[in-house]
Amino acid sequence: MSDDVLIRCRSLTRTYRRGEVEITPLKDLDLDIDRGEFLALMGPSGSGKTTLLNLLGGIDRPTSGSLHVDGEAVHTLSRSALAAWRARTIGYIFQLYNLVPVLTAYENVELPLLLRPLNRRQRHERVASALDLVGLADRHDHTPRQLSGGQEQRVAIARAIVTEPRLLLADEPTGDLDRESAEQVMNLLDRLNTELGQTIVMVTHDVKIAARSHRTLLLEKGKLVTEVVP
Repeated sequence: MSDDVLIRCRSLTRTYRRGEVEITPLKDLDLDIDRGEFLALMGPSGSGKTTLLNLLGGIDRPTSGSLHVDGEAVHTLSRSALAAWRARTIGYIFQLYNLVPVLTAYENVELPLLLRPLNRRQRHERVASALDLVGLADRHDHTPRQLSGGQEQRVAIARAIVTEPRLLLADEPTGDLDRESAEQVMNLLDRLNTELGQTIVMVTHDVKIAARSHRTLLLEKGKLVTEVVP
């Protein structure tokens, strides 16, 4: 694998059964994603976008084919090894934020660090830095219901980056936001990519949002049908 390539998929396939019917949301996908790239995935419902994102993030496992991330053969990892790999490698941003409602912004961002061998001071430094980066240092003691949707998503981004992941995955990160909040979130993702060199793979249905990426892949029926470079 070239030093420039972070992710390499070869013949990546995911199949599952629903009753007597076999469904293949992703079939024989070949894809390389470079370090520091900002990639958008588009396509109709059922085209394989979220399936691909979940395979890249180690949330799901391929039925066949290979997936290498930073030289690691992810498709060969055991369930426990995959969980450990995911914790140290992946940051995940969800459409509906997935914040814990009874915890403050600070506590939500700190959560993934509790699985790391860090002391309280080290955790505090990382959380404070992440909240400052997303512009919410002054909201650290607010719970999700005290924040706007855009602020909740920025807390979710802080939580995703606080572990310093090699790969940031975003599943419709602006899908539940108004246009102004969506613009703020995209500006933040742009900064993470351009200033910090964060590799980002994002699922979106919004053509304008996808245009902010380096390139856009269009999936249909589990296959790559178009690649667009803005």
